[in-house]
Amino acid sequence: MTATFGCPTPNGSPYLNRMATNAILVTETTMQPTSRSATAVKAREEKDGRWQAVLARDGSNDGKFVFAVSTTGIFCRPSCPAKRPRRENVSFFDNAVQAEQAGYRACLRCRPKALDGSPQSALVRSICRYIERHVVDQQSEDRLTLSLLAKEFRLSTFHLQRTFKAVLGVSPRAYVDACRLRQLKHNLQTGHSVTTSLYAAGYGSSSRLYERTATQLGMTPEKYRRGAVAAIVRYTIADSPLGRMMIAATKKGICAISFADTDQQLLQGLIREFPFAVRRRDDAALSEWRSSLANLMRGQETSASLPLDIRATAFQRRVWEALQQIPHGETCSYSALAKKIGIPLATRAVANACASNRIAIAIPCHRVVRQDGNLGGYRWGVRRKERLLALEQESD
Repeated sequence: MTATFGCPTPNGSPYLNRMATNAILVTETTMQPTSRSATAVKAREEKDGRWQAVLARDGSNDGKFVFAVSTTGIFCRPSCPAKRPRRENVSFFDNAVQAEQAGYRACLRCRPKALDGSPQSALVRSICRYIERHVVDQQSEDRLTLSLLAKEFRLSTFHLQRTFKAVLGVSPRAYVDACRLRQLKHNLQTGHSVTTSLYAAGYGSSSRLYERTATQLGMTPEKYRRGAVAAIVRYTIADSPLGRMMIAATKKGICAISFADTDQQLLQGLIREFPFAVRRRDDAALSEWRSSLANLMRGQETSASLPLDIRATAFQRRVWEALQQIPHGETCSYSALAKKIGIPLATRAVANACASNRIAIAIPCHRVVRQDGNLGGYRWGVRRKERLLALEQESD
């Protein structure tokens, strides 16, 4: 069922006591052949034609429609070179916006969003590309302003701000900060000094760097450059109803809860995030949290608190806090969640925020489904999402 947000319920998430401030079947009605309307027959023929275009990887249909795969939660353009899915797992949408509103994520291989024909989306996409090209300009920190963008695209500042936020869910200023931070992290991870990295990312001074990145990086830039070498990340791996589960934590709290088929897959994910950290397996110290999460998945009561050490943008934090308000055993659509946080047109951005969540269960992104009731995607696999929801409903 779809959750309606109102007064807090006893089945909420009281076990989450804080977040560290530094730290996303359509059934066809069976009809007799003699009674099918011309419209239904035409729609079926159109779907068959689209499926044939997908099988043929027909590039001439790129931009005319996209196809989505329910088992992966991803949508692609017809010419995508990836392996063809089973027909029963495929749905068709006229454009990328519709697919994302249904809860699917864009394929990183064929990038179907590049062909989206929505005028608003095209405008915002152009603004984003302009920001990305100029954000590393050493002098751009004070000059890449809303007024400059409005002048460049011949719009009023009000119209540009409103359109940009309606499509992406964040302001142009927040997008500039995110691009600059992403460039900074890339520079630091490749071994450049903090001074070189900050100027190459467009920061005007070191004071600006430390002022704006302290909560987003979760540590000083120098520590991040060394791959959090001064930090200790403890972790434990154990069986769970969803397969192998890893809980990783810093001294501030849980920084990751993830699932995989093997321990090696879990460790590789941890290494990618903290490549040079001191990683210590500590089953005993994390046993209480491990038991609490296992009980939580089975719908049992837990008294242990789960402090979280998350790193998120302001928008992601808003989405994740709204996720924690969805009652146990209930679900909510991506569009309803966007309305809950006060940005009803940001369905796509909400879906992306759910997909970027690294702390499974504690931040219950598995409770968000598509508007038509289909499960949509899940970072750790749709099968695990289905299993989680089933466990919650059984316990209720």
